[in-house]
Amino acid sequence: MRSHFWDLTTRRALRLLIPATPPTRSAGKIRSAKIPVLIAEDGIAYYDSRVILEFLDARAGGGRIVPRESSARLAALRLQALCDGILDASILAVYEARWRAAEHHEQKWLDHQAGKVARALAGLESSPPALDAASASLPNVGQIALVCALGYRDFRFAADWRNDHPRLVGWLDDFATRVPAFAATKPTG
Repeated sequence: MRSHFWDLTTRRALRLLIPATPPTRSAGKIRSAKIPVLIAEDGIAYYDSRVILEFLDARAGGGRIVPRESSARLAALRLQALCDGILDASILAVYEARWRAAEHHEQKWLDHQAGKVARALAGLESSPPALDAASASLPNVGQIALVCALGYRDFRFAADWRNDHPRLVGWLDDFATRVPAFAATKPTG
């Protein structure tokens, strides 16, 4: 999948590549086949979400997506790590189903991954992260990671998390209202 998005800091389009299979034509840009990858206007490839967010934060002037102040930074990075764990476990479950024949699925492994997701979502449900009161403020790296994790669960797991996590559903709805560009990132198909 290839997505273009508008960089508000430079008013130029950037390309974000998220291939469904290991890249072939773009292999020179994605040397490790790490996804996603952002191709900047100068042709430099930035791989993996963490590096892409650092790149975008630098473009936004620094300290806007990845906070500078120590306690805010650590809170945002802690949330990012928790949500990366949700994504990692979710992706491993998808890969188990995608790359192994059904008779070779390891249920213990799938249950282990599902447990990681369930514990993380339960923790987030009990105390959803605060959204900045200023509606024009950029979301931080942790909030972006949470939106990605919940969106991935919606996309790949038929929104299985929503019934048991009404506070997170409300948080995501609030985020979507505050960040209208979020709707443009939802995958189709």
